[in-house]
Amino acid sequence: MDLDRFQNVRWVAGGREYPWLDCYGVINEVRAVLGLSLWPEYAGITKEDGGLAGAAAEHARSAATCAPEPGAVAFCYEGSAVAHVAVVIEQDGRLCALECNPGRHVTVLPLSRFCRRFVRVEFYS
Repeated sequence: MDLDRFQNVRWVAGGREYPWLDCYGVINEVRAVLGLSLWPEYAGITKEDGGLAGAAAEHARSAATCAPEPGAVAFCYEGSAVAHVAVVIEQDGRLCALECNPGRHVTVLPLSRFCRRFVRVEFYS
């Protein structure tokens, strides 16, 4: 996957329009590049207002869990609530997590390293 498009992304709370995205907003950008179906937009939902955990729980009821694979969405837990989301990509032959955060904007980490930051990570297709 060509990551050049994501170098222009700037983190904005509740961002859903390229290049202004948050951790949830970047998911559909990656899924579109991979030719996968898009997830609900959840416009205006943010971690900061507590909406991310609720939206994630709602979506998880209808989404299928899966093994980590390109395009899978990672629900990242701190305690019992989803605190962050990312999307799985393949980079240089290995699975990685592409995420968007304040200050750092888009980063790509090997999936094992990314997952160690959280209590639990679940993957959904």
